[in-house]
Amino acid sequence: MQRGMLRGVAVFRWGTWAWMVVVLVLHRDALARPLLAWLLVGAALAWTITATVLLRVNEAALERLPAIVCELTIGAALGIGGGLVYAQTSDPGIAFSSVRTLGFAWPIAGVVTAGIVLGTWPGVAAGLAVAAPRVFAPVVNGITFGEYRNGKWFSIVSTLLLYALAGGLAGYIAEMLRQARDQVEAARARERVARTLHDGVLQTLAVIERRSDDPRLARLARNQERELREFLFSANGNADHDLGTRLRGAARRFEQVYDGRADIVLAPDLPRLDPIRVDALASAVGEALTNAGKHGEARRVTVFAEPFDDGAGVICSVHDDGCGFDSSVVTEGIGLARSIRGRICDVGGRVDVASRPGAGTEVRLWLPCA
Repeated sequence: MQRGMLRGVAVFRWGTWAWMVVVLVLHRDALARPLLAWLLVGAALAWTITATVLLRVNEAALERLPAIVCELTIGAALGIGGGLVYAQTSDPGIAFSSVRTLGFAWPIAGVVTAGIVLGTWPGVAAGLAVAAPRVFAPVVNGITFGEYRNGKWFSIVSTLLLYALAGGLAGYIAEMLRQARDQVEAARARERVARTLHDGVLQTLAVIERRSDDPRLARLARNQERELREFLFSANGNADHDLGTRLRGAARRFEQVYDGRADIVLAPDLPRLDPIRVDALASAVGEALTNAGKHGEARRVTVFAEPFDDGAGVICSVHDDGCGFDSSVVTEGIGLARSIRGRICDVGGRVDVASRPGAGTEVRLWLPCA
């Protein structure tokens, strides 16, 4: 990633060097020291060629401090060189128009490189270090600070801010990209581990749970399987805002309290819900599991979540194998009316309940993303 950005800087370096030559040729009649001017431009060319070669044969060398300092030094020399190579005047009436710079854009490449490699604040410092010599460019030809016009001071301050901003912004973007890259790599690593454990350890724990005659061993295997799934398949590092983590926590509590089994099945393409809706859905599912264990005497419950057909919401089903009830006769209790239906309706969803005596109960929760 970093070296890809440095390749982009190399293109910028060549383009700004070519423009520097064009400007120098157009203003050749104003040169007081043409030899010095072309020597400075030649130094910039030499580094431009060197950096391009290093990108092809030894990219790491371009990222080391000596290479960065070398380019920044050439950039600073170009800044103060404007006060040496052009014919200046000390007339305060025309001081602003007569003060010229040599290679205004080319030094930015070194500043951006420093930001990319070293970070945000070193990039800011590099920008200030390269721009500072431009303050003294007219002084070397006899124009004192007191003779600077307001426009000249404004130009100098603008240059300082521009260079510092270029280095700082390049460093900040590079740091953000590094963080994004690390997060992607961590997610890929977790996915690889998840596939390996799913095909091995998780399957083994499931077999132990089903075939063990020791209830304590079966429960231990089940708990270990659930903890591994919670670690591996959590969508992000914030467990409180991750639907899968919250649902698995509710299932674990059901198993501990009612000595049953709760399976959590999540579709891989579930849309992301905001924390308020995650809390409402997870709490409603937790209450449905409590009802299944407490009133339905269920031994096994399956919680399945999938997206709407248009992906604009989540459908969650809580189906148990309990005793069930006749919904046309039994009035909804406080748990179903308030803790389940009330929570879901408060965030714009709806709840359907299907149950028959002896056939278990299914609670279906419909929750839009927004």
